[in-house]
Amino acid sequence: MTLPRPRTLAGAVGLQVLLDDPSRAVVAVDFDGTLAPIVDQPSDARAAAGAVEALVALSVALGRCAVVSGRGAEDVVRLGGLDGVPGLVVLGHYGLQRWADGRLDSPPPAAAIEAARPLLAELVAAAADGVHLEDKEHSLVVHTRPAADPAGALAALTPQVTDVAERLGLECVPGRYVVEVRPPGVDKGLAVRRLVEEVAAAAVVYAGDDLGDLPAFDAVDAVREDGIMGLTVASVAGDDAPAELAARADLVLGGPDAVVAFLADIAAAAGSRKG
Repeated sequence: MTLPRPRTLAGAVGLQVLLDDPSRAVVAVDFDGTLAPIVDQPSDARAAAGAVEALVALSVALGRCAVVSGRGAEDVVRLGGLDGVPGLVVLGHYGLQRWADGRLDSPPPAAAIEAARPLLAELVAAAADGVHLEDKEHSLVVHTRPAADPAGALAALTPQVTDVAERLGLECVPGRYVVEVRPPGVDKGLAVRRLVEEVAAAAVVYAGDDLGDLPAFDAVDAVREDGIMGLTVASVAGDDAPAELAARADLVLGGPDAVVAFLADIAAAAGSRKG
């Protein structure tokens, strides 16, 4: 087994510190596009082959293993088949929700999201065929991937969606043929910081595939300044993969299958050293 080599010194150090002291390491991964291939319909998403086994091995070997997603936490657990992973923490809605040991902690949806729902539904109803609205309860996502011209449909809708969000005091976040409306103040960076603090981590690895993962990359960069080593991983598959994420990453992998193989290899290497 040979682990892929990070292209930055900081990333290489982060991986080495994880392997040297796995009990004080955190590995956090996004779901869609990272553990699961991107699909046209969000409800069709499934974890890549071997993902559950890799997470089980990581949970045994490391101080903390987590999935951090823009989806609802229970949605991730159900679609990924993750309820059997011991010790796994799933942070949904960018950290707004927390699922662990079969228990979900979640605040009520924001009133502004309730107000935005019919307005966005009206925009989507008038949009190109294939465009649809995903209701995540705590956020709303306009998807254009199934449209004949997904980029054109996204460009046409984004200003209108942004206007709705701004009028209601919500945040508008772009992604891979999506634009999401959500309450401000919560992102994956805050979620990663909390995970690091919970186990007094010496090292943290974060893997993601989209622009919503950039705050988590920022958090890894920030904790490095506090002496905590880190590795950022970009899952890159498909023409719509954001170049900005790959440019920022310490390690670039070719999509969910490659990410799962990497996680399994980390677990094997950490487990052998831990033992």
